[in-house]
Amino acid sequence: MMRSLWTAASGMRAQQANVDTIANNIANVNTIGYKTQDASFKSLLYQNLQSTSTNNAGDQKPVAAEVGLGSRVAAITSNFEQGKLTPSTNPFAMAIEGKGFFQIRVPSGEIQYTRDGNFNVSPTENGNLFCTTDGYPVLDTNGNSINFPLNKNSSDVIINQDGTIGFANSEGHFEAIMNNGQPVKLGLVQFNNPAGLSKESGNNFSVTPASGDPILEGTSDQVTPSKIHQKYIESSNVDVANEMVNLIVAQRAYEMNSKAIQATDEMMQQANNLR
Repeated sequence: MMRSLWTAASGMRAQQANVDTIANNIANVNTIGYKTQDASFKSLLYQNLQSTSTNNAGDQKPVAAEVGLGSRVAAITSNFEQGKLTPSTNPFAMAIEGKGFFQIRVPSGEIQYTRDGNFNVSPTENGNLFCTTDGYPVLDTNGNSINFPLNKNSSDVIINQDGTIGFANSEGHFEAIMNNGQPVKLGLVQFNNPAGLSKESGNNFSVTPASGDPILEGTSDQVTPSKIHQKYIESSNVDVANEMVNLIVAQRAYEMNSKAIQATDEMMQQANNLR
C-alpha cells in the first residue's frame, strides 16, 4: 500500500509545478513580449510485479505485470508563437514580426536577447543612448550600442522595417545614421532552437548549448529576416481562456492524487484495525 502513497505524492508535486507554471503565465498576461510556458511530464520507474511467464496451460503470456511509480516534470518550455502587435504612443517602441530577437548588453557585459521592444533613450556624452526601460543598451549589427545625434530630436527617429535607423532630412527623405560609412541597423538575431534559451529576469534570454549560437539576420541565408514595426509593441501570447482550462485540469488532477492518498490511508487504517 505504501507504493500508492509515494506514487500519488509524486503526482501532486508534478501538478503543483504545473499550477505554478500556469500562474506565471497568467501573471504575465500583460508583459510585453512574454512567451507562454508549458509544463510536460514523464513517468517514473516501473516496478515489475511479475515477469513474462506461462499460464496454467503452459502458453506464453504476452506481457509482464508492471506498475508505475508516479510522474515528474520533464521540462518547462516556452512557446514562441507570435504575439499580437499593439499600437503604442512611444516613438521608440519596436515590435518584431518574425522569429528575431533584439540584442541588449546587461551590466555584467553579457549580451542577452529579448522580444520586449518598449525602448527609450538616455542622455549621454556621446548622444542619446538607445536603451531598454532598465537602461541597458540596445545593440546594432556590429554589437555596438546605438547613439542618436545630439543635433537631432530623438523623438523624430525613423526605423525602417529592415531595422535601419535614421531621420527625415530637410527634404523629407529618409537619411540613415552612419557609422564608419555603414548605415546603423538593429542587430536582430535568430536561434535554431529558441526553446533552449535560458530565461533571465526582466523578460530576457541568454544563450545555452541547447539554443545554439545566435544567427545574425541580414548576414545569413539560413533564416528569414524579421520585420520591425515602429510605434508598436508585441503583446504577450498568453491565451487566458486556455490557461484557465489548463488550471482547472491541473487542479482536478491534484485533487485526484490527494484522494488516492486518502484512500490508501483508509485502507491502511482498516488493515491496522484487523483483529
